[in-house]
Amino acid sequence: MTHSSQTATATPADESPYLKTRIFGMSLPIFALSFLVLIAAIATDTLPAGMIGALMVMMVLGELLGFLGDRLPIINSYLGGGAILAIFGAAALVYSGWLPQDVTASVSEFMKAGGFLNFYIAALITGSILGMDSRVLVKVGARFALPLLCSVLFAALFAMLVGWIMGFSPKDAVMVIALPIMGGGMGAGAVPMSQIYEQLLGQPASYYISILVPALALGNVFAIIIAGLLNGLGKRFPSLTGGGQMMPGVDVREEKSAPDLSQLGIGMVIALSFFVASQILGKVIPLHPYALMIIAVAVLKCANLVPESINQAAAQWFRFVAGNWTFALLFGIGVAYTDLGQVIDAITITYVVIVFGVVAGAAFGAGLVGKLVGFYPIESAITAGLCMANMGGTGDVAVLSAANRMQLMPFAQISSRLGGALILLISSLVVPMWFA
Repeated sequence: MTHSSQTATATPADESPYLKTRIFGMSLPIFALSFLVLIAAIATDTLPAGMIGALMVMMVLGELLGFLGDRLPIINSYLGGGAILAIFGAAALVYSGWLPQDVTASVSEFMKAGGFLNFYIAALITGSILGMDSRVLVKVGARFALPLLCSVLFAALFAMLVGWIMGFSPKDAVMVIALPIMGGGMGAGAVPMSQIYEQLLGQPASYYISILVPALALGNVFAIIIAGLLNGLGKRFPSLTGGGQMMPGVDVREEKSAPDLSQLGIGMVIALSFFVASQILGKVIPLHPYALMIIAVAVLKCANLVPESINQAAAQWFRFVAGNWTFALLFGIGVAYTDLGQVIDAITITYVVIVFGVVAGAAFGAGLVGKLVGFYPIESAITAGLCMANMGGTGDVAVLSAANRMQLMPFAQISSRLGGALILLISSLVVPMWFA
């Protein structure tokens, strides 16, 4: 998906292994020059503010960490490779103070206020849906609800069982650990959930946030790790996976057309247009803009109302964004959204085992039921299970990148957004009954 794994073809002037190795499509000396320029700018406090400085930090350091992660034994095979190292390497740089505060602030600002995460996800949702065959979209989408619901059920059951074994209240295991993990991230999950808890249980929302966030953060870690493990499992047992297809004979991946640079600008405008339209719809429809965007793109695609030239342009823009900015985005996620301190503070044996049980239960339930409705179990476990158990949009990118299945983003977003809304509904109904 990214350029980090590319290796140049040997030529007479290119015999040295150092020159053959490529990071982001560049030979090591050229990449090293960019790295040194970045380090010099940071050291002399001359790194430009805004998009230029933030994007250079994210791309250079993200690609470097991604390159290393894809080549480190065990990490590259079972723990998500470059994806997990880009995220947690960035989080470690922030936590240790090795990344200066002004650089951290610049990257965080670009990711959040600058909207880079939304920019990236808009390209993935639009391009991956419009690049599909509309018949495929209808056939797969109609079966997706059952594994999604069963991922929540099995996550709760595993939480109660593991909690009971570990001497932890099964009720608290569901309310404090399972539901926030399955709740669709911070903005669409933990924050509104804390407000529901405040209204129903009496403590201030900030109190519940401090309880919910560690579960969410640690659950996201396990979701990424299990995604990498499932990718490795699929390589060992090919019958369990479609390699990016949701079900046998049905490929959700877009048909790749010949690259056309003139199409990239068109694809970008289409992605931005759908994102802005979802913001408008969000004013009158009480759903997350990502969910509205998925629905809008899917409806137009299924109704065959989008010209084929637009479909191809959106698909090419999606491939460009995913191929060039994935590690940059993952590095930004590590800086702006991953608090390593919260993850470390939450690490007690009981807590960790329950969190792992929740995430494993979500993947198991989605994979098992997905198999029954005709999906490949690994693809179902990743999309309907792990993408329910991560940190929303940021987690979807990390999980799919670790699993090497970025083309499944539409189904990941269904899990994160529509599934997240389902968890908020469950919370509002279950909390009064359990704590009355």
